[in-house]
Amino acid sequence: MEKTVLVIEDEKNLARFIELELKHEGYEVVVRLDGREGLQEAIVQDFNVILLDLMLPSLNGMEVCRRIRQTKKTPIIMITAKDGVMDRVSGLDSGADDYIVKPFAIEELLARIRAVTRRKLVNESYNNDEVLTHRDLSLHYQSHRVTRGEEEIVLTKKEFDLLHMLLENINVVLTRDKILERVWGFDSEVETNVVDVYIRHLRNKIDYSNQLSYIDTVRGTGYVIRS
Repeated sequence: MEKTVLVIEDEKNLARFIELELKHEGYEVVVRLDGREGLQEAIVQDFNVILLDLMLPSLNGMEVCRRIRQTKKTPIIMITAKDGVMDRVSGLDSGADDYIVKPFAIEELLARIRAVTRRKLVNESYNNDEVLTHRDLSLHYQSHRVTRGEEEIVLTKKEFDLLHMLLENINVVLTRDKILERVWGFDSEVETNVVDVYIRHLRNKIDYSNQLSYIDTVRGTGYVIRS
């Protein structure tokens, strides 16, 4: 199968370095140095992976990512010099699948590309009509919808993936490391406290006010949804 990568990166030397290294590994590579041009390429063409810089001329990486996500599910890895937890959360919330910080080794980038493409293949293997339910909470996998009773709840991709994992493992305590492995990928170096941030975001969206959370915290271990 042809392996295609779109690189949206305005640093010409870095873009050229990534292009040459990926071509050496057998990838077909398209490079765009501008946010708007990269967005147009991402929408018009189909790629296996998109490598997206955060700081771009014309249109920043966050906005490019959001617009791609309106029409495409292509795995996106953000490339940026920002390394704070909230910067990572913001990038992931915009629809990115992973996050790599400059400077990085090409081996790490290749590992992350393998991880996001592997997760995409796993996700595509689920049945089209898969619906997971708990009490009045329902997750419709293929249509990427979550409802609580008659109310539809809008989740980011990572929040959706996290809830999906919890609902697939009712009564099973999931460690933070296990959640990172499944939701962020085997090769991810995202810190475990990002899991806590996402659990908090998820609770704020799915829980009723002044009632016990759907998600229980197991101190020192992780999280679980109990029947």
